[in-house]
Amino acid sequence: MFRIALFAAIILTLPFGSLSAQDAENVEQIGRIYNQWDDANDVFVVDELAYVAAGRSGLQIVDVSDPEYPSVIGYWDDNPDNTRGVAVSGDYAYVADGREGLRVVSIDDPDNPVEDGHFNTQGYAFDVTVFGDYAYVADSDSGLLVVDITDPENPNEVGHFETTGRAYTIIVVDDYAYIAEGEAGLRIVDITDPENPQGIGVYDTQRRARGIAISGDHAYVADERALVIVNITDPENPVEAAIYRLPQSANDVYVSGDYAYMANGWGGFYVLNISDPQNPIEIGFCNTPGDAFRVTVLGDYAYIADGSNGLDIIDINDPENPEEVGSFDEPGVAYHITVSGEYGYLADGYGGLRIINIGDPEVPVEIGHIDTPREAYCVTVSDDYAYIAAGFSGLRVVNISDPENPDEVGICDIPLEVFGVTVSGDYAYIAAGYSGLRIVNITNPENPEEVGFFDRHGIAYSVTISGDYAYLANGLESGLVVINITDPENPEGVGYLRTEGRAKDVAISGDYAYVADGNSGLRVISIADLENLIEVGSYDTPGQAYSITVSGNYAYVANSWGIGLSVLNLSDPENPEEVGLYDTPGVAFGVTVSDDGLIYVADGTNLGIYHFTPNMVNEDTPLLVTEFHLSPSYPNPFNSQTRISYQLPTETQLHLGLYDISGRQIMTLFSGVRPAGVWSTAIDGNGLVSGVYFVRLNSQEQSLSQKVVLIR
Repeated sequence: MFRIALFAAIILTLPFGSLSAQDAENVEQIGRIYNQWDDANDVFVVDELAYVAAGRSGLQIVDVSDPEYPSVIGYWDDNPDNTRGVAVSGDYAYVADGREGLRVVSIDDPDNPVEDGHFNTQGYAFDVTVFGDYAYVADSDSGLLVVDITDPENPNEVGHFETTGRAYTIIVVDDYAYIAEGEAGLRIVDITDPENPQGIGVYDTQRRARGIAISGDHAYVADERALVIVNITDPENPVEAAIYRLPQSANDVYVSGDYAYMANGWGGFYVLNISDPQNPIEIGFCNTPGDAFRVTVLGDYAYIADGSNGLDIIDINDPENPEEVGSFDEPGVAYHITVSGEYGYLADGYGGLRIINIGDPEVPVEIGHIDTPREAYCVTVSDDYAYIAAGFSGLRVVNISDPENPDEVGICDIPLEVFGVTVSGDYAYIAAGYSGLRIVNITNPENPEEVGFFDRHGIAYSVTISGDYAYLANGLESGLVVINITDPENPEGVGYLRTEGRAKDVAISGDYAYVADGNSGLRVISIADLENLIEVGSYDTPGQAYSITVSGNYAYVANSWGIGLSVLNLSDPENPEEVGLYDTPGVAFGVTVSDDGLIYVADGTNLGIYHFTPNMVNEDTPLLVTEFHLSPSYPNPFNSQTRISYQLPTETQLHLGLYDISGRQIMTLFSGVRPAGVWSTAIDGNGLVSGVYFVRLNSQEQSLSQKVVLIR
């Protein structure tokens, strides 16, 4: 439930790769909503489309035919890492995807881009340019890589030149590749023979070369706080022509005609007259909302990949008076999701509270929205109210009796930054970071009032209530803290156990607390004796465990820095076993499971809806289960086939049948003896008429049933 703004920003921008050889196991995505952008790192414009390398959000395709109102028309966000650079040639976009190398994406249909090819560059791919039959990749670890793209579906490395510094940006002109090589400056490589590139010249720009443009006899290098202009008439002996000092960090430069256009970090957008390359003159400036990272120019417009702000479009018809005319960004970071009835309530960072109709989970639709003054980290719902942990703006209470028109009705200021909230009875329990657990009386939701608190060294990230106790995930210093809340005005610490990692979230089931513990994954703690907590089991999830929910015999863990969703079997709590996973597109921060068994993952860039199907007994080893249980069918409603899963704790004589609304059995799905374990069978709707049916599972001891709906 926790999400610290600064830490979240670090997570979303640092490079990392997939930790698993497979993307999914026993879990399928059935729906999603939102397409929020991570950092905009690069932009390439062709005709009326801008192709944006948007970090963890993949490749975003933006219609800029009306520069004042750009709109996303398509996106590819199955990238396993962090898209940093993009180049377009013909029907393909070539994407530099960090640790995952070069991805080749078909853009023949820009509304539905699809990956066609992939080449792993071994290092960290920062940038790419295409020239002829080759893609030239700037790989910060490996240098210059030349990749044959004659067959875009099967790109193949044919040449390599190892740079001495980190290769950040690359430009190819005729027979030469020009590389902005960090601390090493400008590198010139002869690519007359692409299979045998040869370094022929270098110029030390003294600082950190990050961006580069070539025009005529000069190279223009964005070099930290300066534009360095280098004469390249003799590529083997480049010579400095001029330096123009700039404030902030010069990240990139684009040259068109007599002008150099510069993306200058938080310093904004600069226009320099370079008609005399030895005497550049600043003539225009435009402030940008975020961190101007990359720039390209087409016609009368400059397009800025603006780090934290998305895509900025600047009118440069008058270079002396550049003016921003349009921008596109998807605000918010999907941190946490709560499901209640037919609605999902998403804590969306600076996007506030979003209310989604999930009646049809394959096509979720936002129906209501309300902003919060600061980042919405967590939300819980009780009766007609949503309670939001909103960072430094405390607890916000929103009336959701009309989900299409949510209305904030109450506020309670909490010391420092609040990350998690849960409601039990007349009280809201707040995980308030460095100020511990805060207890707020919400008898009158319009006038919430803090009545008690409990503080212990650590950072309170989330809180779960079970009976008379609050279980606090309290970071590295204290791990799991148990607090007696019989008297909410005077909470008392009962016990604590320091976990190996940083405790981020906790779920309670039976005699166990299940802790999402950052780098150390899932920790299983016996709470049979609250004064003597004992860790009895653990599982190292493939990523940083951020959030956890337990439903039945399964734990659902949201992981960042790796596989987004992990499903663990808890039949034996001391030996949890991974039985399902899904590599979600972004960074998984929050997870919840609805009554119908669907899994909702707040994934930073989107809200994803998933379905988990346990392994079947006849596939390998039976799963250990402890209860007689009939799982929700999926899909439901269905139009051809649906699947029924059920659990047997012991070998059982049973009958599984399908019945119509009059109680008449119309299909026997199974009848006989089955061993203990998890079983599954399909219902074939062919030959049945549309309508309501009932699945009934009978044993000698008990009977379970559920409704299924067939729609033609």
